[in-house]
Formats: sequence, C-alpha cells, structure tokens
Amino acid sequence: MKYLHTMVRVSDLDKSLDFFTRVLGFVEQRRHVSEKGRFTLVFVACPESPDAPVELTYNWDPETYTGGRNFGHLAIAVDNVYDYCARLMKEGVTINRPPRDGRMAFIKTPDGISIEVLQRGEGTHLPVQEPWASMPNIGTW
Repeated sequence: MKYLHTMVRVSDLDKSLDFFTRVLGFVEQRRHVSEKGRFTLVFVACPESPDAPVELTYNWDPETYTGGRNFGHLAIAVDNVYDYCARLMKEGVTINRPPRDGRMAFIKTPDGISIEVLQRGEGTHLPVQEPWASMPNIGTW
C-alpha cells in the first residue's frame, strides 16, 4: 500500500493556489482540467515531500463548502515556526493559534481548512518569546 494524496475542495482556485504556492511555499506539481466533468485538479506539495501532495479540487459550478470537524488538519514542518508565522502575518494570514510554546501554530486556508505549522524536529521547541507568548487565539482551528 502507498499513500497518494489528500484532496480538499476549493471555492476559488486562483486564491487557493496563491495561498498554497506563494504564501505557504508549496510547489505546483501537475494539473488536470476536465471540461466534460467541469472540474480542475491541481496537485501541490512541499518541496521536501513531493510524494505527499495536496490535491486542490475546483468544481466549476458554484458550490458552498462548509468545514466538517471530522477532517482535522494538514500539517507542515518549518525550520523556524516564529519566522514562518511572522512571514505569514505579513501576507495577511491570521494566526489562529500562535506558536506560544515555540512548537506549534495553526492557520487556515482561504476555504477554512486548518493547517498545523510545526517546528521542525520531533519534540523540538524554540525558546518561548514575545510577541508570540502573549498572543491570544483567534477564532477556531
């Protein structure tokens, strides 16, 4: 058995692609456009884990998606959780759960899918520092 990918439906393909590629740093691997099926699939992945892509599914006919709690989150590891979250904030991304512990933060995609941002290295924590230590949670994750 081999894990292939995770699929998430997106309501605005351009906005979601910008978020995953420019903001988060994922790389577009491939895309499939089905005029007959009226959908576009775009596979994106972190540069260091191209074998674990996220499939962004865009259905051409308008549809409203609501997030279910039965889908938890996507997770990525970064070299410095503080620097990465600071960069995201400069891009206008809300940090729903700041990395107060130097280890973990949560953000959401434009379609409300949670992404866990973890400090690289199992059990690794950066020293606690401001402004992160005092930042409150915003919304849900």
